[in-house]
Amino acid sequence: MSLIWVGIVATMVFLGAFTIAQDHTLEDAWEAWKGAHAKEYLEDEQTFRRAVWEKNLQRIVRYNLEASLGKHSFWLAMNHLGDLTDEEFNQMLNGFHPDPVVRHGGNLAFFQESASLETPKEVDWRTKGYVTPVKNQGHCGACWAFSATGALEGLLFNQTRKLVSLSEQNLIDCSGKLGNHGCHGGYITRAFEYVRNNGGINSEDAYPYLEKEGFNCRYNPQERAANCTSLVAIQRGSEAALEQAVATIGPVSVAVDAHNFPFHFYKSGIFSSIFCSDVVNHAMLAVGYGTSQEDGKEYWILKNSWSENWGEKGYMRLVKGAGNHCGVANQASYPTL
Repeated sequence: MSLIWVGIVATMVFLGAFTIAQDHTLEDAWEAWKGAHAKEYLEDEQTFRRAVWEKNLQRIVRYNLEASLGKHSFWLAMNHLGDLTDEEFNQMLNGFHPDPVVRHGGNLAFFQESASLETPKEVDWRTKGYVTPVKNQGHCGACWAFSATGALEGLLFNQTRKLVSLSEQNLIDCSGKLGNHGCHGGYITRAFEYVRNNGGINSEDAYPYLEKEGFNCRYNPQERAANCTSLVAIQRGSEAALEQAVATIGPVSVAVDAHNFPFHFYKSGIFSSIFCSDVVNHAMLAVGYGTSQEDGKEYWILKNSWSENWGEKGYMRLVKGAGNHCGVANQASYPTL
């Protein structure tokens, strides 16, 4: 009951931030947005969702006005998640759990940063065939599973030159004994541990994503699509080590602080926000890095799991070399064979 009352109170507080009357000049935009994203509501819920959507739209417009005046290095846009409050956003979508200490037994390695290695100025594993199309976790906090499959997909391609979409649902249903909690969050490293201990993971085709948890594990060893035998942790907080890993290994699992409004509605540009801390809560996949031709600013290329409707067709450019912005190097890891 306590959680229910917390939700009710939060909703009442959030509604209190709105004027009672809707902005009727936005009627066409509201209907167009619902149609574009196949949104349907009961009448009572629609009143609330419309209010949330309007408030988010107002904040986006205000932010982009500031960006047009040179106050920000990136732009926002309304997306398919525009009817969620900040609280709902963080509860539903940001499900990464950081490992507080190294607790793995055996087959764990630490990435050794080299003082002499010269990395390329730009890396993009998408152009080399290592990265599957952007996926959509939906209203399920399984970002940890999507990040893990992304790293495993890169490893598989490196070994076989075959790009296969791997099953997040397999990880959601089967890695609970290691401490993962399906749509309620989990650990990337423990997803790798599951695959290692299990001797494999199924493909997306064999074990499709259902955007739900609570199912019995249905892993089929006869349809094993990929495997890993160990996992590698990257030095906490070191962007230099992360750069070397991304440059030499392939896509690397990372986590960032995604609790803030600008992150939720990021559309384009190099993300750098005063609202970003180093307390990470959302898993992504580092698929490369580069430098802006306009101003020489360095950035990470991060693959998200919020569909192509978010960001730059599902990707973010996050500022690089700016003091480990959003904690991007705090929980980096990858699997190996």
